[in-house]
Amino acid sequence: MENEIRALAKMIDHSLLHPTMTDRELEEGCAVAKKYEVASVCIKPYAVKEAARWLAGSDVLVCTVVGFPHGSSTVDIKVAETIQACQEGATEIDMVVNIGKVLGEDWVYVKDEIYQIHEACIKHGAILKVIFENDYLPEDKFKIKLCEICSEVGVEFVKTSTGYGFVKGSDGKYSYQGATVEDLILMRKFSAPSIQVKAAGGVRTLDDLLKVRELGVTRIGATATVAIIEEAKKRFGLSAENVVVTESKGY
Repeated sequence: MENEIRALAKMIDHSLLHPTMTDRELEEGCAVAKKYEVASVCIKPYAVKEAARWLAGSDVLVCTVVGFPHGSSTVDIKVAETIQACQEGATEIDMVVNIGKVLGEDWVYVKDEIYQIHEACIKHGAILKVIFENDYLPEDKFKIKLCEICSEVGVEFVKTSTGYGFVKGSDGKYSYQGATVEDLILMRKFSAPSIQVKAAGGVRTLDDLLKVRELGVTRIGATATVAIIEEAKKRFGLSAENVVVTESKGY
């Protein structure tokens, strides 16, 4: 069962992206990621260099975000962000598409942006995850087209959400759904077999993780790493460690 727990941990990108997180909290988050041997830490861009240092000696990768969270930066800026992040130690890049361009169906722009960022990743030894921000996409046709474009470009992952794509409701309140079952099924169906699917937003328990894995998801973005892995230890018969689980920030 230790192999199963390790496999589950290696599905997790431990998210350290909440805007209120301090440097101390970021360092503590990297320590959690090392302890549980997750796939990567997805950290705020300014802290990539520090994260590489904090994670030295482990197999936990450094991931960061580009054009986050709304995807509205110019292509040149997104490419520059990507290059700088890679030079400072990131080996995984999670980029947000230009949502307005997607909704306007300017597919030439959208494909060129993803292509340029992916080329920068390849040149600097990183992989690319493309964030659709599905809460902002009211029709499946937008998600399907993005899957097709990502398949043509050959990116490594398609990803549901940032975790911060809050939509204003008729009552004036903001909310989001994050990674829904319907979207995950759709993204797996319309992406090339070589492309992996990352679920972000709302995967907070072991059962959540197991459920999305059954749908073909191979990576999740989560802040609830400790709770998920400690529950896995209990369920699979390993002794749980004395860990105080505090309420985390983010999705």
